[in-house]
Amino acid sequence: MIYATPELGADDAAVLAEIHEMRRELAAALRVPRRWQGGLRRTMLARAIQGSNSIEGYVVEEDDAAAALDDEAPVSADERTFAEIRGYRHALGYVLQMASDPHFVFDVSGLRSMHYMMLAHDLGKSPGQYRTGQIFVYDERAERRVYQGPDAGLVPGLMGELADRLRDEPDVDPMVRGAMAHLNLVMIHPFRDGNGRMARALQTLVLSREAIVEPAFSSIEEWLGSNTDDYYRVLLATGRGAWSPENDAGLWVSFNLRAHHMQAQTVARRLDEASAVWKELDQLTAAHRLPDRVTDLLYEAVLGYRLRRGGYVKLAGIEERTASRDFAQLVEAGLLRAIGERRGRYYLAGEALIDTRNRSRDSRRPLSDPYPWLPVQLHSAVNETQLPLPRYAQGDGE
Repeated sequence: MIYATPELGADDAAVLAEIHEMRRELAAALRVPRRWQGGLRRTMLARAIQGSNSIEGYVVEEDDAAAALDDEAPVSADERTFAEIRGYRHALGYVLQMASDPHFVFDVSGLRSMHYMMLAHDLGKSPGQYRTGQIFVYDERAERRVYQGPDAGLVPGLMGELADRLRDEPDVDPMVRGAMAHLNLVMIHPFRDGNGRMARALQTLVLSREAIVEPAFSSIEEWLGSNTDDYYRVLLATGRGAWSPENDAGLWVSFNLRAHHMQAQTVARRLDEASAVWKELDQLTAAHRLPDRVTDLLYEAVLGYRLRRGGYVKLAGIEERTASRDFAQLVEAGLLRAIGERRGRYYLAGEALIDTRNRSRDSRRPLSDPYPWLPVQLHSAVNETQLPLPRYAQGDGE
């Protein structure tokens, strides 16, 4: 037995309808080709990687997450952290490939393969293999156990039931199906490590297979990473410290619908911002008589990325000497400023681009919370459990 999909209440159904309408509008907007869509898509994927990994304590800058997408070395992330980021990028690549594959079928082999892709860099974590022992989640600060997964002997059967559910609930809305897939995998905790990231990647895979908008714009991993405490609160309130599939998952589904609603608003806002920023960048490149190819580079500088020649060579498909000439022109024009010596040099936005960034942020419209009562309810539900919020430490599982 795994957690059952709850019936949606009237509030949830109304919010779900609003999300689908926003997604339809977004899909229509994306069908009209824009020069800046590729850059926006890349940054959305980078933010998803950054957000999901930050929940587990693997914190990197957004441009290092983007470097993982491009198979580039990081600017500042340490080797161990970047190995985790790169592993997640490989699993996300699998999700993107399977999104439109008509022959794809959810099964346990596929899920275990995705886990292997994620953790193949560390064979000591038994990538692709179920845990063979009990597993616990701890609060490091209180040195207290806050969750105990089901017995290891139950894991293969529970994962088989999860795979069956993913194949056999075609009438359940994909956002609800994705939420329940996430919940069940993270509560089963089938692996020694990487369970949270696997659960979030699985949710993105479910959405990618059936949602209206392409994967880069449908994931809620970024929002979850920005709301880590509430994410842990709702898991704690739902599980109450142990594998308890008889518990009601209604609050968990509402939490996920809230995440989808807020993320959809964020994406719509970013579309508007990207359009406005690119208009300014086109004006700047024309005024300084710069080649059109530098606009992608300047857009990333507006986002706050640290720019390097190697990444630009790959992004623009140009030779290194051409890239060096472009950077020299951009520095001379005051659009970029160089940081560091030759080997470790990178470039940041100059004053004109910082002004563009500030204007874009100052004009942002506020987001509307579809569940304004939910944070208070989460606090109350967690207090009832008398358990501290979990962090990212867990038992060995062996």
